[in-house]
Amino acid sequence: MKERPYWSDTVAPFSPAPHDFPARVDVAIVGGGYTGLSAARELARSGARVAVLEANTLGWGASSRNGGMVLTGLKSSAGALVKRFGMETARALFCTSLDAINHVERVVREEGLACDFRRCGHIELAYKPGHFAGFIREAELLQKHFQHPVRLVDKAHLGDEIETDLYHGGLVDEASAGLNPAQYAVGLAQAAERAGAGLFENARVTHIEHDAAGTGFAVTTARGKLHADQVMIATNGYTERLVPWLQRRIIPIGSYIIATEPLPPELAQRVSRHRRMMFDSKNFLYYFRLSADNRMIFGGRAGFMPANAHTVRESAAILRRGMLEVYPQLKDIAVEYAWGGTLGFTFDLLPHAGTTAAGIHYALGCGGHGVALLSYLGACVAQHIAGRRIENPLFTLPFPTAPANLYRGNPWFLPLAGLYYRLLDAIS
Repeated sequence: MKERPYWSDTVAPFSPAPHDFPARVDVAIVGGGYTGLSAARELARSGARVAVLEANTLGWGASSRNGGMVLTGLKSSAGALVKRFGMETARALFCTSLDAINHVERVVREEGLACDFRRCGHIELAYKPGHFAGFIREAELLQKHFQHPVRLVDKAHLGDEIETDLYHGGLVDEASAGLNPAQYAVGLAQAAERAGAGLFENARVTHIEHDAAGTGFAVTTARGKLHADQVMIATNGYTERLVPWLQRRIIPIGSYIIATEPLPPELAQRVSRHRRMMFDSKNFLYYFRLSADNRMIFGGRAGFMPANAHTVRESAAILRRGMLEVYPQLKDIAVEYAWGGTLGFTFDLLPHAGTTAAGIHYALGCGGHGVALLSYLGACVAQHIAGRRIENPLFTLPFPTAPANLYRGNPWFLPLAGLYYRLLDAIS
């Protein structure tokens, strides 16, 4: 079993064109994933001098480690959003997720990105009968008040979507899409470079401060220092002490994935009739799909802690058991890859974008919906930096941290949260 992302073996190695490290730029972007690369492309197209400063290699983090699901909605259901914010704001938030998918599709088309983007739809699967009753309420809300078409599939007809006895029905949304995340990340990097952005790998940012004149920022990196008129943080689940205000608002949570050997075509057709993006209704959810070459890509919160060699191996065993719970017919199929990555969650389960009191721009915290949302929010922050007015609720909602200042970036509570969510899954 290879302990690396399967996706990395589907893309040719990419290294940015060599440049002298700049002394001065208009915008320094910290983080070379979807968020930072989308922002860099947008800013460079508008004529700005941009430097993307990546601590590792471009796309190294969750951008090349996720399941490649380009999903409608947010981590919270539409019904939960209505309860918290009211109908108008909930609709605006949901529409933002649709705008995000449209943005990805438009960039893929404009830049000619070969990343297997396809509007295949998604199906959420009811782990318990009561969860399907919740799907009925959610479908009514989406269709009646959000004017967004979805389709219920009861247990008797679930075989038209997926060959399994585990679930009790599903909710299909045809607007979602899938892609190859590593190919998309490399494509975004190449697009940003074509637009004129400078891309710098192994350039971990260690310090940001206002310059002596108070007109910009002095940015210290592993490759040297530079001056930037504006700074954007695009580090999501890898946000560290660089900007403490942001670190206190982002919880790094591990997510793990296995990939099997390619399935025979007939078996692939049985396990996913329409090659949709699939996930279930548990808090400790499973999410899964077929790759272009018919591998089962199967992920989940096998553990909440960020990935290391031990957690990857442990999680691979847990996920294989989960895969066989869903698909006993895969018992003789070998698992060839296992890997982990770190997602950025927020305390309100919403992504956020905006500007700190110190004048540093940011977009992060998508909680598993980042392929579309972080691509889109990166572009929106770039437009904001360029002086355009942004009408987006994720720029205006309060960005909470833990009460009583109990969280300063060390997620000490994750084991307790894991127990809590497992209990909810047991009793829901």
